[in-house]
Order: sequence, then C-alpha cells, then structure tokens
Amino acid sequence: MDRSLADLKPGDRARVIRFNDMGPLSQRIMTLGLLEGSEVQVIRRAPTGDPMEIRVMDYALSLRRDEASTIQVELLS
Repeated sequence: MDRSLADLKPGDRARVIRFNDMGPLSQRIMTLGLLEGSEVQVIRRAPTGDPMEIRVMDYALSLRRDEASTIQVELLS
C-alpha cells in the first residue's frame, strides 16, 4: 500500500516510489540521495512531529512534514 513518507512512524522502513512534485524542493531532496527506489527508515520525530529524521544511504536526513508528504513510499516488512 502506497503512502507518503510523512505518514510513517519511527522504526518504519519503506522504499521511495515517486515524488508528487518535481519542483525545486524535490530536486534538492534528490541531490541529497533520496531517489526513487531508495530504502529509508524513520529514525525519530521531534516532539511536535515536525521535523522527522530518516536514514537513507547510511546517513541521517531531516525533513519537514510538508517535504515528506510529497514523497510516496511503499512500506517494507
């Protein structure tokens, strides 16, 4: 089932399916290594839920909720 990266909880692992918006924000995120097919894991969220920290390609990346909501993922078991 596809969902946005923003919907995931700490500990969830997923694979990036697509970006909903291919504007400058998505381009910037892709230059940081978050590409279609990449596996990600949610590490933690701030107490307010924003931003969230994910692990991608052996490093941590922080994304805001609105940024993460533009990324569609497939939840991995």
